[in-house]
Amino acid sequence: MSINATLIVQMIVFAILVWFTMRFVWPPITAALDERAKKIADGLSAADKAKADLAAANKRVEQQLSAARDDAAKRLADAERLAQQMIEEAKARASDEGAKIIAAAKAEAEQEAVKAREVLREQVAGLAVKGAEAILRREVNAGVHAELLGRLKAEL
Repeated sequence: MSINATLIVQMIVFAILVWFTMRFVWPPITAALDERAKKIADGLSAADKAKADLAAANKRVEQQLSAARDDAAKRLADAERLAQQMIEEAKARASDEGAKIIAAAKAEAEQEAVKAREVLREQVAGLAVKGAEAILRREVNAGVHAELLGRLKAEL
């Protein structure tokens, strides 16, 4: 065969091969490539969505942590304020109780002093009566009276 005929036959075989490839081989390959490109695009969009969701979740978590910190700080401040108030109330009650105890002690001391004065008055009166009795039993004598009054002073 001649080179021209071989070349023409090869061109016909090549054309049939191109037609067969275009008709039966190329569509599944392009479909597979399109499907893979679609999967990749879906994966990228899912990754972007996941990043956005993660950022939103982090933001919510940070807001909740901030709110929890603020709440804890408020509760701590309230607890400290309440404790300080309770301490002040206890101090006031203790001061009131101390004042009552002091007043009661002063009243008791005053009563004891009054009782002691009364006892002392009774003793002084008894001694005065004894002294007067002794003076009246003896004769009226200034020296004797001075001596009796001296003893009376010593007894007081």
